Amino acid sequence: MSHKDLEKNLMDLIVEEQAKLGYRKETIRLYYPLESLRHFYDCADTADEMQARLLEFPEAVAKELGGVEVTHVKDRFCFLISEDGVEYVHAHQKENAFIRQLVELLGGHATLDDVKRLFEAQPYASTATVLDNGEFDLLIRFTEGDDPYYYCFKDEGCHVIYHRFLPADYEDFGF
Repeated sequence: MSHKDLEKNLMDLIVEEQAKLGYRKETIRLYYPLESLRHFYDCADTADEMQARLLEFPEAVAKELGGVEVTHVKDRFCFLISEDGVEYVHAHQKENAFIRQLVELLGGHATLDDVKRLFEAQPYASTATVLDNGEFDLLIRFTEGDDPYYYCFKDEGCHVIYHRFLPADYEDFGF
């Protein structure tokens, strides 16, 4: 069984967190709903079955992520990544320049038009969709390149926030 997609996603989240908060050698916890994990493994596992599936995950990713603990309460899973894993990602994963630009842009008084311009300035084509679902105002995703995420933006009046989802997770919301 391959854990590569989940491992990559965990690393992507660590890189994103470090762009937002800065790097610190510390233990972190990343949470996933059961449904998201089912997408990684293309399965319909119960929470207990998923926990059993993930028993070998810590050993499979130990070289890159150091000590990892996987626990769950009901349908919510926690991946505790050790300081060594966080340090490995910091030292070995290239900083995501686009995420850094996005975080810096949204750290100021950006508008949705500013966000669109940032995406348009990237080397890969993207598509933007105006949303009216009560949660988000704008969805932008790259149509070329290797960034699989859907970026969802909400203008909260004084600032713009974003969340990024894998396509299957976005679809689960039913927007």
